[in-house]
Amino acid sequence: MDYDAIVVGAGLAGLVATTEIADSGKKVLLLDQEPEVSLRGQAWWSFGGLFLVDSPEQRRLGIKDSKELAWQDWLGAAGFDRQEDEDYWGRKWAEAYVDFAAGEKRAWLAVKGIKFFPVVGWAERGGYLAEGHGNSVPRFHIVWGTGPGIVEPFERRLRQHIENGLVKYRPRHQVDGLQSSGSSVTGVFGSVLAPSEAQRGEDSSREAIGEFTYQAKAVVVTSGGIGGNHELIRKNWPERLGTPPEKMLSGVPAHVDGRMLAITEKFGGRIVNRDRMWHYTEGIKNWNPVWSRHGIRILPGPSSIWLDAKGERFPAPNFPGFDTLGTLETIQKTGYSYSWFILTQKIIEKEFALSGSEQNPDLTGKSIRQVLARVRSGATAPVQAFMDKGEDFVIADTLEELVDGMNRLTGDTLLDAHHIRRQIKARDNQLTNKFGKDLQVTALRGARKYIGDKLIRVAKPHEILDLANGPLIAVRLNIVSRKTLGGLQTDLSARVLNNAGQPIPGLYAAGEVCGFGGGGVHGYRSLEGTFLGGCLFSGRVAGRAVAERGEE
Repeated sequence: MDYDAIVVGAGLAGLVATTEIADSGKKVLLLDQEPEVSLRGQAWWSFGGLFLVDSPEQRRLGIKDSKELAWQDWLGAAGFDRQEDEDYWGRKWAEAYVDFAAGEKRAWLAVKGIKFFPVVGWAERGGYLAEGHGNSVPRFHIVWGTGPGIVEPFERRLRQHIENGLVKYRPRHQVDGLQSSGSSVTGVFGSVLAPSEAQRGEDSSREAIGEFTYQAKAVVVTSGGIGGNHELIRKNWPERLGTPPEKMLSGVPAHVDGRMLAITEKFGGRIVNRDRMWHYTEGIKNWNPVWSRHGIRILPGPSSIWLDAKGERFPAPNFPGFDTLGTLETIQKTGYSYSWFILTQKIIEKEFALSGSEQNPDLTGKSIRQVLARVRSGATAPVQAFMDKGEDFVIADTLEELVDGMNRLTGDTLLDAHHIRRQIKARDNQLTNKFGKDLQVTALRGARKYIGDKLIRVAKPHEILDLANGPLIAVRLNIVSRKTLGGLQTDLSARVLNNAGQPIPGLYAAGEVCGFGGGGVHGYRSLEGTFLGGCLFSGRVAGRAVAERGEE
């Protein structure tokens, strides 16, 4: 055999698996179809949020969390209903992951030098009953350094292993198939792609200039999901989420295309939960795009008024930041694939953040001075850039001018200023006293009882139509593709299973390609902060399983 293991895919899960195997003294070949500049995959672009349970950061903020509460929330979000088949291993992975998040995860990362921003975010707030979807408490821990800060220690360790001869890294090597002897995987074959000058995330060519074949005792597939393949997304789109969107933005580069899913399935690996996926509803077109149809997700606080394409306010609990897929379903059933936020200057200054390492230079660059600047008046520089240059923003002094601009932007002329004014005025009337029946107002008042939200995330409740809080701002929101929640079914040792439920000898998977473990660790919905964490955990499990694997 040429190597003890071959890892296919150089994203976060691939880096973790590779370094775990090499740490045991075994030789690893790391293959990726993209140029070396794209080493680290999607994780490099991420905001860097991780799901942790009962952390020191939570306790310092007065948050009382527990593994029991986290598991209750996970089950409420996941809604596992295929437990005798497609959800069998996903639920087991979920239990193991919550144990990890409540136990060893933070200490393991601390040893690698990973630290966290002190304010814990409250993502996916739910808005249902106690056993329904959503985080009961803030659990979104932002890595100091965002996505690059997460991948840096694993890349550093990878390069140490390259220097000591335990790892060989081959970019521009596109795997086209798996090799076998009997029922066991024995290697991979594929195409050597032409050198590319494409920068990180940019589309690179698929021109083949050669072929390769490599042998190994084990193959670990860590190639990601289907978020860049809109055709495949629409093919797998579930009826429960309405009609597939005709237009989508892409939250991931085009190379996130699902090729290795099809290749592994053809070899005999079982794919489960194809209909489960995670796409964001608050997407705006990047004014400075890196890849095709590049979309950026707004990370909103809870105060903006959310309207459908016809100007109807969404019903509870479809509020900003509460239930991603619940709102996606509601939007798609309107017959339009876009919606609107209406907000004020005071709200955008306090509540708008943009997902992505490049959209948060202060956190990514670990600049305390720049982070402290967030509390000053005015939107952050990246948000202001979108206000100035982004095609999805409309700014006006009066509601009538705002609605005219919204209608011009879409060309649909669906919005009536009088109708929108009535709805916003009704909401504003709820601020007359501390009582009221508008659940969004109740929610934002409740959010401000959490010191983290009050300081940097939730604006003081105010009347949107009061000119003193203006100007008024409207944002057209698009669907932006993101994560695959289903995938290759794996057991708790990350071994890929066949259609009979048996492990395929020598074949492993980690990361999004296996639904972050088991073929669907999240079930139907994510609690957020669990995608990067899923890559870390499943990559670690796969790497250690291969490292401990005896001769077969």
